[in-house]
Amino acid sequence: MLRITTIIFLSLFFLNSCSTPRPEGTTEAEVLFKEAQRLKSKGRYLLAIERLNTIRSKYPYSYYSTHAELLNADILFEQENYAEAAAAYIVFKDFHPKHKQRSYVLYRVAESFYNQLPDTFDRDLTPGYEAINYYRELLRIYGKSDYAKDAREKIKICEDLIKQKEQYIADFYFKTDVFDAAKFRYKLILDSFSDADLRQHSIDRLLKSAAQLGDMKDCRYYYSKYQKEANEDVREEMNSSLETCKEYQAINDKKKKEESEG
Repeated sequence: MLRITTIIFLSLFFLNSCSTPRPEGTTEAEVLFKEAQRLKSKGRYLLAIERLNTIRSKYPYSYYSTHAELLNADILFEQENYAEAAAAYIVFKDFHPKHKQRSYVLYRVAESFYNQLPDTFDRDLTPGYEAINYYRELLRIYGKSDYAKDAREKIKICEDLIKQKEQYIADFYFKTDVFDAAKFRYKLILDSFSDADLRQHSIDRLLKSAAQLGDMKDCRYYYSKYQKEANEDVREEMNSSLETCKEYQAINDKKKKEESEG
């Protein structure tokens, strides 16, 4: 019996000595928020979120309720739950459009999407498009913020991946003789990107795709539109494509005539 009593006493003693006193605060919401901050700093994310949820459910009109929303998004980001973090930051941005940390929130939205980018361009790049949109919004509103330089660098990284993918898709259609789709993709590249080498490649392939389709109207239009931009080598290819287009159109016209007469 004495042994059991001693064990219980020692257990209570160690539990009491190891427990952490609650932080000071003028309200329970403030105490809970400080507890959440401390737990987050120690990597105890689930307990931190528990405290934040209590603030939001029991003290929704508290000064710390807004802070709890943002800290919750930060925890999701640190847990690398980037899709959930993006959603949480976007909700915060929409509900608090004049918040003093809006530049930080915009940056974190963009970062949440950026961190979802795949390693290679042959996978879904939707997060890249989203990241670019939010980085650009950040630069438009807070172009001189501490986040601006990083935003510009990461826009370029996203755009490079997207350019690689668009060229890969366009070239695939071209090489497999799906010239309608190739023409559409090369036109999309020319409408979207300013990279000089990519544009020269796309101008050449756009004319060749139109030529293979025997579409004289498109051939003349694209020739006229991009002739001045094309370098000397590409211009020679364009001239050749225009002649090819004439030949294919003549063949197509002959087939149509024969079909109508038959």
